Amino acid sequence: MLNFKYCILAFLLSGFSLAKAETGFAGDSITITKVWDKEKHNAFPDLVQFKDYFYITFREGANHVGNENNGKVRIVRSKNKKDWETVALFDMDAEDVREARLSLRPDGTMMAIVAAGIFKDGKYLTLAPYYSLSDRSGANFSKPEKTTFGKDITPTLDWIWRITWHKGTGYGIMYTADYKTVDGKRVRTMFAQLLSTKDGKHYEKVPGIAIDGSPNESTVRFDSKDKMYILVRRETDDQMGVLAVSDFPYKTWQYHKMSVRLGGPNFQFLGKDRLIIGTRFHEGTLASTALHVTDLQGKVLRTIKLPSSGDNSYPGLILDKKQLWVSYYSSHEGKSMVYLAAVPLGRFKTD
Repeated sequence: MLNFKYCILAFLLSGFSLAKAETGFAGDSITITKVWDKEKHNAFPDLVQFKDYFYITFREGANHVGNENNGKVRIVRSKNKKDWETVALFDMDAEDVREARLSLRPDGTMMAIVAAGIFKDGKYLTLAPYYSLSDRSGANFSKPEKTTFGKDITPTLDWIWRITWHKGTGYGIMYTADYKTVDGKRVRTMFAQLLSTKDGKHYEKVPGIAIDGSPNESTVRFDSKDKMYILVRRETDDQMGVLAVSDFPYKTWQYHKMSVRLGGPNFQFLGKDRLIIGTRFHEGTLASTALHVTDLQGKVLRTIKLPSSGDNSYPGLILDKKQLWVSYYSSHEGKSMVYLAAVPLGRFKTD
């Protein structure tokens, strides 16, 4: 049975922490603000701007993932980027509600897409995508409903990770988990499908894309000429990220292998020939949240690390004329907490 709770009352944060990452250049400092730390594990945020507000969504739970199945997704908003009010809380009894990704729909509303399922002893027993729509004010979100699929898609253990809207159609990667026992050990593999939607509820398969290495978390973006770029996390083989590129109607693809692993990958275009990629950055056994400046084939030209370590990453990105706003989570101050960073665009110069 699903039990959904919605909160419209404002909750002002207490105990904000501010930090600056100094660079030695005047006006080139990164400012970090703590957004949320109320639960044991606050993580996997996303960030969009809607009307006069910044919206951040994130998961609250007992830990990263576990048998508790008590994860909830909260959506908060702020005009001043300091005081945040809750506009939605998605809570399902006995199921873990995983991180939401936010998108701006063509009709002037927002959509949150989440996954919910039952996790036990290292594997999902159930897992399915749900969607929720906002009203035009952005102050209320609908009760989440399960997505539906065309006849060429058989639901199993599925997760639509992020939807991007382009010319009236939403596109996203859905990845599916498969568990097998090999030599007495449980092995998880994944495969990915590109989907399209007109309403956020019903999805059809867009055939043609093929990525190996257990592809999963992925972000879709479009350039000014309608070319589609998909940034893909890979979990097996060499684990390096892939940037897949295709012209409309998105049937034939070029695949660019990156030199870095990805985790919670997101990106925006920086001018005509650069990307800003936000991701988990692996350095040996250590990991941090980082921003990579790359060319259009995913070649890393510059890396900027944000204050972070341990359990971290999943950046949401808003690019304006002066700076990049980044929501992310990290456990470098103890438990996992959600932060908002303002990074001056001068930091991304590669000349």
